Amino acid sequence: MFTPQRPVGARHTLTDVHDLAPLARFGHLLATDIRDVTSDPEALGSAGFWAVAADFEGRLTCARFDNVRTQPVPEPVPGRWRGPAAGDWTSSLDRQAYTAGVHRIREHIAAGEVYQANLCRILSAPLPDPDAADVDALTALLARGNPAPYAGTIRLPAHGVEIATASPELYLRRDRQIVESGPIKGTGRTAEDLQEKDRAENVMIVDLVRNDLGRVCATGTVTVPALCAVEAHPGLVHLVSTVRGELGPKAGWPELLAATFPPGSVTGAPKSSALKIIDALETAPRGPYCGGIGWVDADRGTGELAVGIRTFWIDRDQPRGPVLRFGTGAGITWGSDPEREWDETELKASRLLAVASGVYAASGRTAG
Repeated sequence: MFTPQRPVGARHTLTDVHDLAPLARFGHLLATDIRDVTSDPEALGSAGFWAVAADFEGRLTCARFDNVRTQPVPEPVPGRWRGPAAGDWTSSLDRQAYTAGVHRIREHIAAGEVYQANLCRILSAPLPDPDAADVDALTALLARGNPAPYAGTIRLPAHGVEIATASPELYLRRDRQIVESGPIKGTGRTAEDLQEKDRAENVMIVDLVRNDLGRVCATGTVTVPALCAVEAHPGLVHLVSTVRGELGPKAGWPELLAATFPPGSVTGAPKSSALKIIDALETAPRGPYCGGIGWVDADRGTGELAVGIRTFWIDRDQPRGPVLRFGTGAGITWGSDPEREWDETELKASRLLAVASGVYAASGRTAG
């Protein structure tokens, strides 16, 4: 369940990160001129345009901006991003530990404790030049090397939030009282790679998302307009479903987040059991990965939050210097093969790590 944390305290000064001005970018929407920052989800129903970052563990950062305009994602500028060396990435779970975790989840399934659980690992690499570590510059590279429907930046250096996402997955879209979620479950290099296990995985999560939305939507309004549609993304395909409902008259952003967070596609079913298993097996906090990242226009009653997958973030609170982090994972069911699940996490990560490390060539150019 989403639980608002205490107000986010300043952990860096702007001069610590070389006066990078706060901004938020979502597709062609750019927000600047920050007004205030809060951890109170009630603010999302007040006024103004808000950038929202919710960590998987529950830390919420909402930043209101005064200047919002349409602006294309800029072309990459040499020197604004210097990523880690391709060989410097380390994983919170190595192959042996990850496959052992898959076996353990299958034991939980056999015992009837859970139907599905998402097992994730966090990849980390030191930043060789923190002065050339602007997440918005990384977003510009990702826009060329791995375009995504919910790509964006949230850059709040003074509040410890520096995120670049290339998320393909809709967590919540709101248009006044109509809400929609687009859970992804099932991944392959091509549509032919998708198995019956992938469809079963997707259907289970759709049922979970229906139940989550049903807690805050008017009775009888939750529907599934699309089930297990195949979507193509750079280097892979996904099965994507759509779940839609109409919020009840007393439900706003606090209630909606409390009912649906963390997103069902990155937890498992039943969610409460999956979260206990995740806590036992994963060795690093997920942070923005698998959380919610996006925007809310409180004046218009609209908003769009992505699931924080295919997401990079900078962690500057490390004794040996700033590191770049990235998460990858897979949904585990009884039909899971441990080695195939490891391979799925590698598939999801490989292209994006190459972009961030400057070794992925897009349109004849090297990203970096």
